[in-house]
Order: sequence, then C-alpha cells, then structure tokens
Amino acid sequence: MNKITSLFKIQYPIIQGGMIWNSGYKLASAVSNAGGLGLIGAGSMYPDVLREHIQKCKKATDKPFGVNVPMLYPNIEEIMQIIVEEGVKIVFTSAGNPKTWTSFLKDNGITVVHVVSSSKFALKAQEAGVDAVVAEGFEAGGHNGREETTTLTLIPMVRENISIPLIAAGGIATGRGMLAAMVLGADGVQMGSRFAASTESSAHDDFKKTIVETEEGGTQLTLKELAPVRLIKNKFYNDVQELYTKCPTPEELKTLLGRARAKRGMFEGDLVEGELEIGQIAGLIHNIQPVETIIEEVISEFKEAQKEAVHL
Repeated sequence: MNKITSLFKIQYPIIQGGMIWNSGYKLASAVSNAGGLGLIGAGSMYPDVLREHIQKCKKATDKPFGVNVPMLYPNIEEIMQIIVEEGVKIVFTSAGNPKTWTSFLKDNGITVVHVVSSSKFALKAQEAGVDAVVAEGFEAGGHNGREETTTLTLIPMVRENISIPLIAAGGIATGRGMLAAMVLGADGVQMGSRFAASTESSAHDDFKKTIVETEEGGTQLTLKELAPVRLIKNKFYNDVQELYTKCPTPEELKTLLGRARAKRGMFEGDLVEGELEIGQIAGLIHNIQPVETIIEEVISEFKEAQKEAVHL
C-alpha cells in the first residue's frame, strides 16, 4: 500500500477530478467501485442537489468517496454543513485559502486535500493542516493556475517542499502518465479529462464526443483576468480571442462570458456558444469508455510501463 491508498483506504492511487457538470454521483460511485477514489463535483450543484447526489452515492457504493468544493462557492457554509450532516469522510478543497475550512472539516473527522498550482501554495496548505495536496499543472482542463507551470516541473518542486502525501494532476490520462508522475515524486494521480469522457460522466454526449475529437493543440488557457480556464477552441473561444484584440476590461470579459456558459457547453451540449473545459491530454483520449474499463486499462499500462522501465 502506498500513502494515497492508505490515506483513503482505496485499491489504486487514482483519484477522479471533481469536475463541474461531469462529476455526479454516477461517475463518483463508478470510480470508487472500480478501486479508485470518486469525487462529486459540488461546484455545479445547488446545496439541495449536492445532498441528493451524496445520498445517491452512498447507496451506489460502499467504498470511500469524496466531495470536491471550490471555496469561491456562494453557499459555502451550507455546503460544508451538508457534507458534515451526510457523513462525507473526504473533502477536496480548491480555489481559496485552505486555512478557512480545514480545521472545521478535520474537527468533524474529515480527511482534507487541497488543490494547488505552486510550491508556495502547497506549503500554505501543509501549514493549514491538510492531509494531502493535489499539485495541478497548467495542462489541466477547467480552472487553472496563473503561473503556467507544467506538471513535469511542478511535481518535483512541490515534492521538494512538502512532507505530506502528494497527488499529481494535469495531463495524466494513461498508465504511463501515472508512472511518470510517481517517478517524479507523486504518491498518486488525479485524472479529470479521461473520466469526463466516460460513459458514467454526467456531461452531455455531444461534449464527450468533442473530447474524443479534440486533437493536440485543440485547447488553450484563457480568461486569466477573471480566472484562468482551459477551453476547447470553438466559436465562444474565438469570440473571447477577438475581444482580446480590443484590450478589454475585466468587466467586458465578464459581460461576454455571461452566466452558466460552462453548463451550456458541457451539460447541455451547446458546442458553439458553450464553454468547453478540457485538458491538453484530450488529444490522447480516443473513445468513450465505462469507468471500470478506463481504470483497468490505466493499471494494466502502468504495470507494463513499470516492467519496461526496469530495462532502461
């Protein structure tokens, strides 16, 4: 057993990203049932919807699962209360100061993991008392660090600075990627894009097909003035780029973005005007598969790559 499988009491050190509009109870329970750690993505759920997903997840799996909470959430107090009331044992926090909620969660017997994009924030998370950190390189889909540090450089730098367990994220969708991250010092990996394209993902089928069709270079990090986000290049992305030629203010960017743009793209399947968030690794995802198959493939490839590495 390694540090991550021990910490979460799971079979494989594979964590599913708690992605908005993709990570409902069906995806989280499927990942947990297949030996990884499934996460419900609270970022796209009203409090009552989150409660319903937690309750359904408890019925769908007897294995550990968690909830991912972006701390910019407007109903954060209510969300945390629901998590405690429903007996959730693992929480991943992101987009905020880990000091704000870590002690509250720990006092309620919850294992806390914080997502960071730099060594500086990894240290702050460790000082705040979290049990582990996810270090996410800028290859990742969705909201992202401003520093543009790649996973290949971020993982060893974070490893050098912290002593708690480290999970690598950003650009990992295969067993070889998993082995590479662990050789660099990670104890486990978090995969988002590969699970977004799973049968059990709550994303719209048209979005899943678009992930599979996205080729190398088909995504870009943009909207840094608001919150950096990696998007598939579609009409909405092109509209953003066109606005940039006019040196827009953050307010003008916000006006173009509008409300519920991500829901429109990923959940409702508007591939033209929607915000389509996915990682650079989409170019390596070639089909939509059940979660169980994805995890079997990743573990099998990981073991194969380990054997090959011995001969290097």
